[in-house]
Amino acid sequence: MAARSKARKRAIDLLFEAEQRQVNARDLLKERLAAPVTEAPLTEFTADLVVGVVDNWTQINDLLTTYSQGWTLERMPAVDRAILRLGAYEVLFAEVPEGVAISEAVALATELSTDDSPKFVNGLLARLAEVKPTLA
Repeated sequence: MAARSKARKRAIDLLFEAEQRQVNARDLLKERLAAPVTEAPLTEFTADLVVGVVDNWTQINDLLTTYSQGWTLERMPAVDRAILRLGAYEVLFAEVPEGVAISEAVALATELSTDDSPKFVNGLLARLAEVKPTLA
């Protein structure tokens, strides 16, 4: 797995854990940076991803809710929410080609979630990429 892919997975892990523990992901990130729980410290890219998602949390959640066609955020598997939030951040706000962001999110969904998740993640993030020019 490439370094950036690993960093994205670590960001998903942090976003997922923060939601499960009902703590702010930025606070959890600070905690992990101060006292790592794994051998490899978190990368700057992982930290940037988590901060980017948190900084755009409300808009990301609103857009995911608007374009998810019949699925509320609460109804989605928790890991899918984390993947979609990260993917939406990268598609809408980061300096990452949209196709790369979507492909990475689909790969994470394939590895970490249900059999139906990759298709759902792909469709929703592709829709966000499609409407992105109208969101300014």
